[in-house]
Amino acid sequence: MFTWTFVGIEVAAAVGLIFLVLLHSGRGGGISDLMGGSMGAVAAGSTVVERNLDRITIAVALVFTFATLTLDLRLQ
Repeated sequence: MFTWTFVGIEVAAAVGLIFLVLLHSGRGGGISDLMGGSMGAVAAGSTVVERNLDRITIAVALVFTFATLTLDLRLQ
């Protein structure tokens, strides 16, 4: 039961990371412009939306990392 819980957490974190990385704006703006970060290239990365998106992405990446390490130690 414990292992399947962490497998579910890892799958959810992986899908979340894919979605969050696609939301980040690159040089051309990206999908995050649709969510309100449409000030253009002048303020790229400095808006509140971008900073919060960065924080959420880091948090989900940490969850993914710890779930991966837990599964690795559990399945050895």
